[in-house]
Amino acid sequence: MPNPATLFSFGFCAVKVMADGFLKNLMVSMPLPIDQRGKPASVKIHVSSGRGVDIVWADGHASHYDFVYLRDHCPCATCNDERIKKESLAESSPAFASSPALPMFKAKPRAQSATPVGQYAIQLSFSDGHSTGIYSYDHLRSICPCAECAANRQ
Repeated sequence: MPNPATLFSFGFCAVKVMADGFLKNLMVSMPLPIDQRGKPASVKIHVSSGRGVDIVWADGHASHYDFVYLRDHCPCATCNDERIKKESLAESSPAFASSPALPMFKAKPRAQSATPVGQYAIQLSFSDGHSTGIYSYDHLRSICPCAECAANRQ
């Protein structure tokens, strides 16, 4: 006996097509964030004072991010590629990693503006002209600089 219905699944949507060709059920489910701790309860971005970003998370944990720290941990593709190249160069040439040469002076980057990106991220524009990094709340929680979180990453 043939199956009277066929179930098709497209990502987060499932459709049940009956033998007569009509749709019986349409089920749509949105994915839940894997880590509910990544949901902020409060976000304060101190652009004018230059103090950084303060986030209180849904689980009560509080994080403070200096703008220099955020610029150094920018999640954009260009910055990720640059970090990977530096790590690769340091691994292939240990002398490079421990070079006594002084780096060229660079002024500390300052945030010039901050823009919310939907309900999931913020985008910062820095004084060095960089503005392509979108800092998702999940990413921010994963790079929390507090001693407790840093110890858990080790």
